[in-house]
Amino acid sequence: MAGEEGWYTDPYGRHQARWFSDGKPTKLVRDGQVEAYDELTDELPSSVPMPLVPDVALDHGADLKRADEVEQRASYDREGTREEAWESFPEFGPSD
Repeated sequence: MAGEEGWYTDPYGRHQARWFSDGKPTKLVRDGQVEAYDELTDELPSSVPMPLVPDVALDHGADLKRADEVEQRASYDREGTREEAWESFPEFGPSD
């Protein structure tokens, strides 16, 4: 595993994944989406680490906004903005 970097199964069996850098396990571990540190000890590995494939379900930044997004919008619509603001308030009926 010389030079390998990335997430691998934890060879010590304590976590779902362990980060490898330059082919060596580090203290950075992951269980699900939660990352933490687990110090390395003199313990011998109980399994051969296998590379983890990145989750293909990730949207790869689809939820991010572009810095120039505002410039791409239509010019300011004062009346439309006012209507949107009024529509954002809940309607209140007569008090009983």
